[in-house]
Amino acid sequence: MQQKTASAPSTAPDRLLADAEALNAALADLVRVYQFRDCDRICCFDISVTQCYALEALADHGPMRSQSLAKLLLLDKSTTTRVIDALERKGYVERRPEEEDARAVSLRITPNGRALYDTINRGLIAQQAEMLADLDPHVRASVTDVIRRLAKAAEARFVAGVSVGACAPVCGTGTCG
Repeated sequence: MQQKTASAPSTAPDRLLADAEALNAALADLVRVYQFRDCDRICCFDISVTQCYALEALADHGPMRSQSLAKLLLLDKSTTTRVIDALERKGYVERRPEEEDARAVSLRITPNGRALYDTINRGLIAQQAEMLADLDPHVRASVTDVIRRLAKAAEARFVAGVSVGACAPVCGTGTCG
């Protein structure tokens, strides 16, 4: 959680790069802490963070095919299959033939899976509330808005149209369009 001290940038492009560097450092700190929090909080329930994300996707979006879940979670097909296999063995997810096409299989969260996800989610939200309690309500709303905007921009810029497992171009190397 280091902050760099630097002289004030003199031009708009310099300011943009300085802001991007500061954002990159802040997001790295935030992601690091949240990865620890997620692992610490979720793994106590004998599921992985990725398995919890799969439960969340099925709870929020309803039944879906494995390919759709893989795309939503930004996972490859084989990793998604392993995640679902583990959740199915634990009784949190089930596979069912689709009504419209019995050859196709839909993934569904089970009542036990939903109960587990709800328990984990309540705990995570309680931790968020503790963290936000000391912030002014306007600041909380602004932070949430900015994070949503950044997530949307990042998804459009970095995720849309990129195959999972493929190397995306790196800006600043002459390969970024």
